[in-house]
Formats: sequence, C-alpha cells, structure tokens
Amino acid sequence: MRYMITFSYDGSNFNGYQKQDGCRTVEECIENALYDINDHSVTKIVSSGRTDKGVHAKGQTAHFDLNVNITEYKLKSAINSLVPDDIHIIKAEKVNDDFHARYKVKEKTYKYYLNIGEYNPMERNYVYQYNRDLEIDKMKDAIKFFIGTHDFKNFVSSECKKNSYVREIYSADIEVKNNIIIFKFTGNGFMKYQVRNMVGTLLKVGKGKLDSNSIKDIIDNPNRKKDVLTIKPEGLYLEEVKY
Repeated sequence: MRYMITFSYDGSNFNGYQKQDGCRTVEECIENALYDINDHSVTKIVSSGRTDKGVHAKGQTAHFDLNVNITEYKLKSAINSLVPDDIHIIKAEKVNDDFHARYKVKEKTYKYYLNIGEYNPMERNYVYQYNRDLEIDKMKDAIKFFIGTHDFKNFVSSECKKNSYVREIYSADIEVKNNIIIFKFTGNGFMKYQVRNMVGTLLKVGKGKLDSNSIKDIIDNPNRKKDVLTIKPEGLYLEEVKY
C-alpha cells in the first residue's frame, strides 16, 4: 500500500534533508520511524525534493510503500510518536500505486524571510538577520524578471548537474511585514541553491550593487554568474507542494 505524507520540520539542527552517513538528517529520522512501523522492514521514502542544511519546511511531501495495513490516522500518530520534536507529520493519506511524490509535482512554493529591523537573537535560525535598510522598490522591480520560463543555470549551484536548467516560475513577489521582507516564488520546480541565489542577487539590487535590469542580463548571459550571491539558508522555507 502506498502512502503520502505532508510534513514540516525545523532544519536548524539537521544536516539537510537527504540521508548522509554519520549525519543527522530528516530523511533518516522518518525512515527509522517507518522501519519500526513496517514490521522492521527497510522502508525508503521518496520526497518532492531535497532541502539544504539549515533550510526549513512547512509543507514537504513524500511517498513510501508499506507492507502493513494501517489507517491514515494511526500512521500519522505512529510516525509522530517516533520522530524527534523538530519533525511533525501534518497528514498521512493513501494514494494510488502509481503516485510519485517527485515526478507528479505541479508546483512548489518557497518563501525567504529577511529582517531589515533590529537584530533578533530568538529568530536568528528562522529569519536572516540582515538588519540594514534596502531599496525595496528596486527589488520589487527586479524580481519580476524571474517570472516565466528561463534557463536558470547561473542561479544553480555548480555541484548541481542537470540535462536542462530550464524551469518555469509562475509568480514571484515581495511583501514587507514589520520590517521582515518576504520573498515568495512559485514554480514547477527549483534546483540546488536556486532560491537562495535568486534572493541573494535581489539583495545586491537592494544594496545598490546591481540595477533592477541586471536580473534579466544575468539570466541570459552565461558570463554573469559571478554577479550571483548565495544567501544564508536559515530564512528559507519550503511552503507548499501541489499535485
């Protein structure tokens, strides 16, 4: 029987989502819980995608197959009783055997939170503490250039090897609430460091180091990767995955 879970996690004390030898990861914690639930059978989970060290999720998804017959409510409760407190299963549901948590994704939404107000030590792991003014109107003009179908190779980690770096961003916007700038991106998929690099480059626009039109030129010109800035991970959240 195939199940899908929707879950959240605080990425502060994980070495990223993906399982790695000798490291504490989200994937390993959930698979360890499923091992106990699934009659001590090794149970692999397939997520909608991976998040980096320090990145959080409010609506991550994954699927897996179980040999045991268990209700959705009991499965949710069982996993939550076995995973650490920085992971929480929001929902468990039965799905068709051909469902795939990664390949069936229609859209993902990420948000990045940045503080331009007073330094807040309580939020340092959850909101990037930039703590200086930025030219927000220029960033709002610049973020529009990300919308549409583009080759985002300049905004992807050099470690990320893909046959194609073309992705479509359906919407991209910025709002400000109580000195917190919230960058929001929704698209059909995102690659390693892509959101962090887009926000980091928008930060350079807000600091006056790049003009708003530079975003389009960086997308189109392979020689402008040097202008891309990777921002810190702690302000980044996987908000929602839709199928």
